[in-house]
Amino acid sequence: MSEVRPYLWLIPALPLFAAAFIAFFGPRLLRRQSHWPCVLAVAASCVLSVMAFMAVRAVPAGGEFPPVTYYTWIDAGNFHADYALRADPLSTMMLVMITFVGTLIMIFAVGYMDGDAGYARFFASMSLFVFAMTTLVLANNFMVLFLGWEGVGLCSYLLIGHWFKKPEAAAAARKAFLVTRIGDVGMLIGLFVIWGGFMVKGPDGQAVHLYSFDYGPVFAAAGEQSNGLLLAACLLLFCGAAGKSAQFPLHVWLPDAMEGPTPVSALIHAATMVTAGVYLVARCTPLFVLAPDAQLVVGVIGAFTALMAALIALTQNDLKRVLAYSTLSQLGYMFLALGCGIKGGGLVTFAVVAAMFHLFTHAFFKALLFLSAGSVMHAMGNVIDMRRFSGLRKVMPLTHIGFLCGAVALAGLPFLSGFWSKDEILAAASLAGRHNAVYTVLLYVGIVTAALTAFYTFRAYFRTFWGELVVPPEAGTHGHGDGAEEHGHGHGHVEAHAGGHGGQAHESQAVMTLPLMVLAVFALGVGGALGPTHIFAQFVERTPGFPEMVEHEANVPLMVTSGVIAVAGIALAWLMYVRRPDLPGKLAESMQGAYQLSLNKFHFDELYGAFILGPLAVLTQMIRAFDYYLLDGLVDLVGQVPRMIGYLFRPVQNGLVQFYALAMILGLTVFLLALIRAL
Repeated sequence: MSEVRPYLWLIPALPLFAAAFIAFFGPRLLRRQSHWPCVLAVAASCVLSVMAFMAVRAVPAGGEFPPVTYYTWIDAGNFHADYALRADPLSTMMLVMITFVGTLIMIFAVGYMDGDAGYARFFASMSLFVFAMTTLVLANNFMVLFLGWEGVGLCSYLLIGHWFKKPEAAAAARKAFLVTRIGDVGMLIGLFVIWGGFMVKGPDGQAVHLYSFDYGPVFAAAGEQSNGLLLAACLLLFCGAAGKSAQFPLHVWLPDAMEGPTPVSALIHAATMVTAGVYLVARCTPLFVLAPDAQLVVGVIGAFTALMAALIALTQNDLKRVLAYSTLSQLGYMFLALGCGIKGGGLVTFAVVAAMFHLFTHAFFKALLFLSAGSVMHAMGNVIDMRRFSGLRKVMPLTHIGFLCGAVALAGLPFLSGFWSKDEILAAASLAGRHNAVYTVLLYVGIVTAALTAFYTFRAYFRTFWGELVVPPEAGTHGHGDGAEEHGHGHGHVEAHAGGHGGQAHESQAVMTLPLMVLAVFALGVGGALGPTHIFAQFVERTPGFPEMVEHEANVPLMVTSGVIAVAGIALAWLMYVRRPDLPGKLAESMQGAYQLSLNKFHFDELYGAFILGPLAVLTQMIRAFDYYLLDGLVDLVGQVPRMIGYLFRPVQNGLVQFYALAMILGLTVFLLALIRAL
């Protein structure tokens, strides 16, 4: 490990330096070359991450992973926090995934964002995003983690609202920022519960406050805390995870985040923001293992979110929105796994490994799917409504191959990456069901969700790439920014592609298709390479604080069931959207109520508006009236008292010299009379 320590700080620092360099010199000096610092910095961080990964892997079993403290960040009384980083199996696995997928997304963005007015600003924000996420996963204490956590939230706001002149993009950015802040407030309270509430034995044997944010002391002290305190701390930390990873009821921001550029969507959904919540709960395994009720809450909310999002994805017509709800569903799968680590069953590490394995494989095929959708948008003149195009495999063969590879991986087709990682989650739920019947219900929810996933994924695939070739009139042009680029021409201005394609659909340029092909290879093969051989599990289970993983055999009946339902979902999608394209319309007509519920996202936004935002708006108006009419009135009244007194004496100060002389004489007369009377 000694060889990794000197350069560990460079992994987040290089993207930070690139962000600062682009911000200062990009708009005037670099201009259309502003992507180079970003791409090179993230690629260099990827190389360093791989080196860190190899160094950690070389540590023998039972070895230590000491942190590196660079300086004292905060030292005020009992409040102390160092800027310290640590490379261990969990963090280095995340680092490799973030930087590798991030590098490919940056390369894709070079072609996708070509011609955008905010080109330099975009790549500066993307570099800052990678800095924040790598800081988050490398942190050795909760304060540094929270620094990266809030940095990720800031960057998501900047990038979702990149085209801030478009009202929908600005609204989506605000929504993402505010909804995730709700979870962050809960998380911050949880951190201070840990800091001020955890008690340990002092040198004299008396209980004293822990007053620490470092992982090591906090996790070591967890076993000495009361069940209620641990439960509160875990649930509050999960609030933050639910916000960042868009779990019910804080899930409403993620679909609207599609208003940002497609590379931003790929980065948020695959490698950065939404994975932060899963990582937080996994990192806090030593806490959650002692709070089984909190684990149950995590599992139930994860399963509910997975099923709910899959049901919504069934009817969406926006290709990116289908993928957004797919991300919600797959994140729910990960939290379902994290909730299956029952203390008595010895399943903790197995459940965490299953969740992180699915996070790892999901990053590749979801990035591939989003970038493929971006390639489609680029060719369709930023049209993303699947009702307006079809048969694109004939004119976009590379994009078609990329999307198909991502689709089969997401659907869980046997022996591909999604199959292996999803099977681990179902196996964890099955084992947990032997100790608590609730997890058996969650297992069935997971199986149903897997079937829905295969169906809606290939519904999107068949509608986009099969059937008769249909392209919208905008095809062959692109308005940089998903139709929202502003050059003084108003919203939705569309410019002709620099190369000119005569209004015809076309394959994207090589700088965009090359990342698709690389991601396609990893999306298909990474699960098979790491899953059946247990390499991933053997590596991650060595993370400090993780209990020994329970031994288990492959659940062959469950694997067969998972494979069959994936194939069945794909076959049903083919029947409805290729063989019998009239069936969806008939089904929608016969099930109009259910169809409208799914199409309108179960009206969550409307319900939140009516029962939360509406009452809060009324309350704020009442407070405003109270402040304006009562408090301001009292303040004004106090200010009027000196004015009224001054008004009484104003006639005396009239500026007439003879009046002042008369007053002096009268005053002197009164004084003399009083003096004579006294004598």
